[in-house]
Amino acid sequence: MATLFGLRGKSVAGLLLACLLALIPAALIGWKAVEEVRRHFAGAYAEQYTLLQMQRIMAPVSRELALVRRFAGSVVTREWLADPDDPAARRRFQAEAEGFRQQFTGRNHFIVRHASGDYHFRDGAAPAARQRLSRDEPDAAWYFDTMARTSTYDLRIDRAFERPRVWINVKVREDGEPLGLAGTALDLQGFLDRFIRASAPGMTAMIVDPRGIIQVHPDTERIAFGTDRPPFAIDTGHRLPPLLASDAERDALRQAMHDARRRPGELHALQAHLEGEPRLLSVGYIPELQWLLVTALDLQAAPLLDRRWFWPMVIALVLILAIMVAAFAYTTHRLVLAPLHRLKLSAQAIAGGHYQSRLPTGRQDEIGELSRAFSHMARQVERYTRDLEGQVRERTQALETTHANLVAVHRKLEASIQYASIIQRAILPDGQLARHLSHRYGVLWKPRDVVGGDFYVFRATQRGYLLGVVDCAGHGVPGALMTMLARAIIDHAIAQEGADDPAALLNEIDRQGRELLPADRLPSSIATTMDIGLVWVDPAAGTLTHAGAKIDLYASDGTTLERLEGHRRALGHRRPVRYENRRAPLRPGWSHVLCSDGFLDQAGGDEGFGFGNRRFEALVRSQAARPLEAQLQAYEAALRGYQGALPQRDDITLLVFRIEPQEDDA
Repeated sequence: MATLFGLRGKSVAGLLLACLLALIPAALIGWKAVEEVRRHFAGAYAEQYTLLQMQRIMAPVSRELALVRRFAGSVVTREWLADPDDPAARRRFQAEAEGFRQQFTGRNHFIVRHASGDYHFRDGAAPAARQRLSRDEPDAAWYFDTMARTSTYDLRIDRAFERPRVWINVKVREDGEPLGLAGTALDLQGFLDRFIRASAPGMTAMIVDPRGIIQVHPDTERIAFGTDRPPFAIDTGHRLPPLLASDAERDALRQAMHDARRRPGELHALQAHLEGEPRLLSVGYIPELQWLLVTALDLQAAPLLDRRWFWPMVIALVLILAIMVAAFAYTTHRLVLAPLHRLKLSAQAIAGGHYQSRLPTGRQDEIGELSRAFSHMARQVERYTRDLEGQVRERTQALETTHANLVAVHRKLEASIQYASIIQRAILPDGQLARHLSHRYGVLWKPRDVVGGDFYVFRATQRGYLLGVVDCAGHGVPGALMTMLARAIIDHAIAQEGADDPAALLNEIDRQGRELLPADRLPSSIATTMDIGLVWVDPAAGTLTHAGAKIDLYASDGTTLERLEGHRRALGHRRPVRYENRRAPLRPGWSHVLCSDGFLDQAGGDEGFGFGNRRFEALVRSQAARPLEAQLQAYEAALRGYQGALPQRDDITLLVFRIEPQEDDA
């Protein structure tokens, strides 16, 4: 009986009474609010979703369109189209086209010479394709239709390949006269998976052209491939207006599409029945792509609120909360807070050492039980206090002994790591660099810990010398042990292959590393990869040869920046590759830089992002003409300034060298 009418029962009864009083108006208001939610807040949801999808759709295609425009507007492209028989112009164009192809998402490009109709197409690693377009061939009609239009570019979707593609075509002109057409193709299937099929529940997104012809739809059967045909030749199932239920709805859709094109950036909504189902349509225009994005929202799936109901609902909820809080606060004060205040005063007396202070133990509820338990605890505390000081002294002495042991262990560990650092520094070729290159080199070597996984190599011969930067997987002691093994492998590879073929060295180092550390015998959590960049400098031939595994060579005279890129896979990657050399002329006075990814990936700045390639390339160009010592100071200052208070996240190694004019002449 005491438990039934105790503090817990009384508190629950008071709270239930407050909830019952507040439930009646809350139920009435909530019922009306739920009915209004589905009718009045769908518009704002659909508008925000449509704007988001427009931005997501526009970004990748706009990027490709911008790249194609640069490709079509290149001076090299126009020179080759004007005189395709010029070998020099052809070589420049081929290099330019390959560079753009690597940047295109689809890794393909095509170009058509208007004067002859020659069509050149390159897709990935496949051999280049070439054919001649003729007005008499139906398959070539797309080209002549595109050139006949006044627009400078055109977007087209068809099934010319195994998977449907979005073709981006940009005209090439010289003094207003057409030279040809350039472009690339995006995989439409991937485009659909990324933007359309990621729709929210109850939402269907589609893309139509200004004529209402469906260009992109979750159901590929709805897409009108080959939209060069006139609208009347397109099946009604491939056009959006015929999918609506009535003529009035179709007219309203056409008007919304017209208004969206006149005022890009604004969305136009209308209620309609799409394929017999009630939907809220939102229409937006993307002028850069000349497409209209149409989203169809199932009104029953819109989890939104109408603004005119928002504040009444908030006020109602506040009133309900106020009633509940007031009732519960009154009950809690009467039943809990006042008795606990008296209990607190007694507890304070006990805390002051007055263990005989009387507690309110006469109540027959939880407060009375707590008081009796507290009184028993006070007696126990009084008894334990007498023995506490002795126990504290014993435990303090034990802690001091343990701390002394930990300090001794820490000192031994620190001494071992310092000794490991001395050993690791011994493998660095500072003495050889100083003897052979004198003041023509500089090194920034910053392990994240006392020891690390980065080091640099140098080997001089009578014909030239080899320089390199190595980044082994791991940090600290494991990374340092990897550097010892890597140094031995590199020395063995140089002994076998010689120092003048960096690519052969990388392939041999990769082979030896896989034999010494086979992946099938190691846990998957252990990384044994290595990033390496090697450069062979041949002063007599006036050339340098670079091969890299995720480490590039930067060269600059302070105005021009050249980058010899290495392979994107590290040594020891689960999918082995063959590394190849890249040669460049040896330019006296130019600064050459090799850098591990610890510099490029260092977090910093306002957002905490990595230092990045663009910022690093700008730094190389700005410092290239300065003395090497000043360059190293500038690199370190730039890194320290960007890093700020953030910790160093990886080992950092930067090697810069320069070929002086007198050395090259010699």
